[in-house]
Order: sequence, then structure tokens, then C-alpha cells
Amino acid sequence: MRSIDYFDKMAQLFPERTILISGNIRYTYGQMHRLTHRLAGAMLADGLQHQEAVAIMAPNHGAILTAQLSLWRAGAAWIPVNTRNALDANIAYLNYVRAGWLFYHSSLAADAREVKRQVPSIRRMICLDADDGDYPALDAYMLAEDAPDAPDLGDPVGDGEELTAIIATGGTTGPAKGVRIMNRSWGTLMETIGNLMPADDAVCLATAPLTHAAGPVAMAAVAMGATVAVLPGFDAEAVMRAIEQYRVTHMFLPPTALYTMLAHPRVRDYDYSSLRYFLLAGSPVSPDKLRQAVEVFGPCMCQSYGQTECHMIATWLPPETVTAAARGIHPERLASCGKASYSVRIELMDDDGNILPTGEVGEIVARGGIVGGGYFEMPEATAEAVAHGWHHTGDVGRRDEHGYYYIVDRKKDMVVTGGFNVYSAEVEGAIMELDAVTEAAIIGIPHEHWGEQVHAVVVRGGDVDEAAIIAHVKARLGSVKAPKTVAFVEAIPRTAAGKMDKKAMRAPHWGDQERMVH
Repeated sequence: MRSIDYFDKMAQLFPERTILISGNIRYTYGQMHRLTHRLAGAMLADGLQHQEAVAIMAPNHGAILTAQLSLWRAGAAWIPVNTRNALDANIAYLNYVRAGWLFYHSSLAADAREVKRQVPSIRRMICLDADDGDYPALDAYMLAEDAPDAPDLGDPVGDGEELTAIIATGGTTGPAKGVRIMNRSWGTLMETIGNLMPADDAVCLATAPLTHAAGPVAMAAVAMGATVAVLPGFDAEAVMRAIEQYRVTHMFLPPTALYTMLAHPRVRDYDYSSLRYFLLAGSPVSPDKLRQAVEVFGPCMCQSYGQTECHMIATWLPPETVTAAARGIHPERLASCGKASYSVRIELMDDDGNILPTGEVGEIVARGGIVGGGYFEMPEATAEAVAHGWHHTGDVGRRDEHGYYYIVDRKKDMVVTGGFNVYSAEVEGAIMELDAVTEAAIIGIPHEHWGEQVHAVVVRGGDVDEAAIIAHVKARLGSVKAPKTVAFVEAIPRTAAGKMDKKAMRAPHWGDQERMVH
């Protein structure tokens, strides 16, 4: 099916059910169905091309849902823009995917104008929430209420190999790679989440960025006929209040947000009995914190492991397993990322392409419908990622005799901090731009709140301090990728082959801990 078909099924079945709550905005499925026809019709009349790249750049706002469903109805490809990135990085990415349209929020109007100036392929700009000079508001841009519906495009079954989205994954140098999300792989993700997390009268709370993992979770909720309640950003007490107010059943947050909630003095003052699935993904999770979360939020805690390339739910640790482990039944499973989900086969592979037996450590590889279509216009990178006929995750793990996977290391030098991927080479390159730096290495070190934090090991060749390095990287790459601490050394440790020995650099920080990524 096409991505829009999942919404249309629910709009047909439940036209009077609420689909969206965002501030004072409330729409039913029937009203949203009409809005998407009006917006898609306006876009098609304005020259939108089939499979054209349409970017959405905004903090969390209900209009994102309207724009996303409408661009799919019109046959376009969604380009989510991570507003936490440095503007230069987003501009480079939009040039790479040749974005033709930009929907943006008025709070980012200055950034949107800079994007328009530096991305020559963009020919239409629409403000999601207000008129903005030459650029119309979403409501004003739509066709009139009595305008004909936008036409259905092509076979209603859809082309499984057409693009749903091109979603950025962190790059080591230069622009990020764009993962080709196909109708078939997106549909597999929607169906996988629906099968693993079913609930009647579901309400999904979207408080993490909709440009990140919260976006697919929200759309999977729509595919189940759920109500999506959108908060503008994460605030611990606002989330706790919203769970009680809206009787939330489904929610995704990175572990860092969970830790903030657990530490809040009023965390036990709200009613969480409606929660069925409190999903954690994207960062290491403390088993002790997970055990505490079961005590506070109830038997709803669950985890998944996946990637942009292998969409989000490659492995699944369900609430009943987490709850049992928290109560002492196989407690080691609190450190697991779960078993392979329905829609993918997961194995461990050595460097020669051999599948390894249970108990041995190797790279996690995946095969199945949930794997996307490679990288946008990067055939060499795509070929490398699917060597030996499997998608290579770059993560190293092991599997126990019951089929549970444990991630123990990373094959690539990636730091996962607060649910966001940071590639060390990119940060190292930014630090090396400073004349006073002779050499730099980036590693991830444990952090109680963020899972890992970015740590720089630097050889100085002149006068530079920790604050200057952090400020420089923050200006170049954004705050997420900037190191939080810097250690100055006389020389970077190296292996016998002359390569940076990051294992030796990490050892004093990690000790005997098993370094895990979920």
C-alpha cells in the first residue's frame, strides 16, 4: 500500500474519531481527510511533481501531521528536517536531496529564508502556522472548502518501490546520507508496530521530535486509528500531566527523558494506569532505571532496536518481558534489546560474511521488509551496507540461547547521546579546524542521564582550552554533536597498525561495563 492508504482506511472506518490534539486544535479523521485533499490539491495545482522532495522544518506542531499526510496524498516524498542540527548541515542535506518545497514554522522564519537563499531547488515556501510576508500560511494556501478533491494517484494498491521519505542518517564527513524509505518498508514498519503494540481506543503522545523516531510512532498510531496528542517539546511534568489528561496508551521517549521524569519530585503524583506501551529506543538504557520505571509507570515499559536504514523495530523487548525481568525473572534481559521482530531476520556475522552461532559475538545484520532501499544516489555506500546480501548495522552484539540480543560494541565509531547519533570523524574534523589543535579523537563515555556523552581527546599545538573547543564545535555542528568534556594529552594512543586506539581511550571510562546501544 501507499503510505496515505493507512490513514485513509482509518478515516473511512472512524470519520468522527479525533485524530489530532495540538494546543487548541482538534481534528477528527473525517476533517483531516478533507484537509489533506485541499492541501494536496493546492500542491498539485501549483506544479508539484510526482515523488518530488518536500521538506518539513518545524518544532513539534499539529500542522506537521496535516502537511505530512497531504504531501503523501499528492505523491511527494517527505524530507524531515532535524531542527537540532546546525543550519549549515540542514542546508547541505536539502541541497543533496534537491528539496523542491519547504513547509516551516514561523519560529524558524529566518532559517527558512536562509535555506531558500542557499538551496536553489526550493521553489515553494509555506508557513505552517501564520502568514509570513511573501510566504502564505498553510490554511490560506489550501484550496477552498468547496474545491474538488485531489485525485488519487495511480493504482490504489500503490508501487511498493516508490519513496515515502528520504531520512537523514549521520554522516562521518560531508553531508549526511539520505536513507530511501520505500512504501513497502514504511508499510512494514506500520504493520509491525501495529502488531506489536495493539490497543483499543489508542492515544499516542508525541513529545519527542516528530522529525526523529516520534514521527514514525505517531504515524503508526494513525494507522491504528489512534488519537495523536502533540506537545511542543519535552517537559517532564507536562508529559506526566498529559498522560493522565488524555489517557495516553502509547508513548515514545529516549531514555534521557525517562530519567528526567523519574527524577522529578512529582513523578508519583499522576495516574499512569492508561499506559500500555512506553517505548524506549535510540540510546543505552540503565537496567536500574528501567526497573524503577516499571515501579513508577507500571507494566508498560518496552524497548526496541533499529536504525534509519532498518526501521526502528528490528528487535523488540515487550512490556511483559521487561516487567518480569524487573521482578527478578531473567533480570539480565533488562540489558537486552529483545528478540527479532516479525518483519526481519537478525543474525550475527563475521568480517568474511559467515553467519555466527548463538553465543558468539559479531556484527548485527538484518534482512527483511523493514529494511529500506539503501542510500539516495549513493550506490557505493549502498553496496557496502548490503554486502553478502544483508544490511550491516555497524553494531556488534551477541545472542543468547533464548533468542535475545545484547549489543556490546559498535563496529563504527558512533556515539549515541540522548537518542541522537554522533559520528566521531565529523566532530574530529571540526576540532582539527582550530590552528592550536594538533590531533583529536572523539569517543563516547558513560553519562548517567544521556547514556553516553561526547568526549574529546586532544593534542595541543598552541593556546586553546576546553571552552574554546566546545564553543567552536557547537557553532559548526550544533550542541548535540559538541563535546561535553575535553582531555588534553601528549599523544593519541595508537595500535600496532598506526590507527587511533579508541578501545584503549575508552577503557578508563567504561572499565568492565558492557557498552550497550538500544
